[in-house]
Amino acid sequence: MKVVVAHNRYREAQPSGENTIVDLEIAQLSAAGVEVLPFSRSSDEIGAMSTGEKALLPLSPIYAPKAQQELSRLIEEHRPDVLHLHNPYPLLSPWVVRTAHRHGVPVVQTVHNYRQVCSSGLYFRDGRVCQDCRGRVLGVPAVVHRCYRGSRVQSALMATTLAVHRPTWRSVDRYIALTSAIADHLRDYGIPDDRVVVKPNAVPDPGSPAPLGEGFLFLGRLSPEKGLGLLLDAWMRHPEGALGTLRIAGDGELRPMVEEAAATRSDIVFLGPLDRAGVHSALRATAVVVATSTWHDVLPTVVIEALANGRPVLGTAMGGIPYLIGANDPDGSAGWAVPPEPAALAAALPVARDGAAALADLARARYERTFHPDVVTKQLLDVYAGLARHAGTA
Repeated sequence: MKVVVAHNRYREAQPSGENTIVDLEIAQLSAAGVEVLPFSRSSDEIGAMSTGEKALLPLSPIYAPKAQQELSRLIEEHRPDVLHLHNPYPLLSPWVVRTAHRHGVPVVQTVHNYRQVCSSGLYFRDGRVCQDCRGRVLGVPAVVHRCYRGSRVQSALMATTLAVHRPTWRSVDRYIALTSAIADHLRDYGIPDDRVVVKPNAVPDPGSPAPLGEGFLFLGRLSPEKGLGLLLDAWMRHPEGALGTLRIAGDGELRPMVEEAAATRSDIVFLGPLDRAGVHSALRATAVVVATSTWHDVLPTVVIEALANGRPVLGTAMGGIPYLIGANDPDGSAGWAVPPEPAALAAALPVARDGAAALADLARARYERTFHPDVVTKQLLDVYAGLARHAGTA
């Protein structure tokens, strides 16, 4: 089977979990015997563009002629069975869906955010959940609030792109929703049930879990929507040392706030940004991983990494977090999901501290059952095969 994997890579200066997931998925597909044809552009290319190319750049989310020409040549040369699209912005454009269909190639898209509707893709603005553009033909609120890159002009272009490509998105042959929450988002957008498959991402198997460590670990971007303020507020409601150690790893705009908290309390340790070895070490040292997002976080990879390492997760009941921990799994939940409120999180912290050991095996079992690469890659291959058969019959 031949599969074109299309992805506009985010800038390397801003580490992207989506880039990492796409790379991992390509490696997993190749290991399974799929001939992967990468079709990628990178936002890092923008800096080297000519003045004329940069002048046309604002229109590329709508059409991107160079990308369409290159994709046509790739399809004509290799005759792939499926095109699998991840992020099309800004250098590929959703028009790649139309280009693939023009050549008779079915399209799968993995939905990593809410950008069918929301110009920023986050459903989050000014420190709160925002769905003002939901149900609108044109996202005027996104323009008013400068939701795309802080610019009214760029927000207007993105809102226009979303309006123009509404028929494009509705023509996608199969959507991969990373969680049940994303599946609900797609249905709300008007995508029929039979074109939506819930398939999460996978992370490599780290092997048998080490014995539980102690305390709690926050690992991620230090930004408002990740709930650092919420977490620190809840933590400070307990006497110093009562809950063990709160380790915080990552980097971002809220780093000064975290550094100040670590300087104030001996039970808060700031680890800074970590490489893969550092992440592994931090996971071994903890008993519970916290995921305290205050936005509808689609699929925080740290939750899957926690489960893979046999660490239960204390998370907010936002976005994909309840699905990831198996809040409604009849085999048992691998953690706790609470409202994104300081009092609720503060009350849950000692419960998680005392209950971590009982859920460690459940956490690892949920990873093996739902997020292991062997399981997830088979699901993806089944999606491809079904579309390829349908295309062949047509």
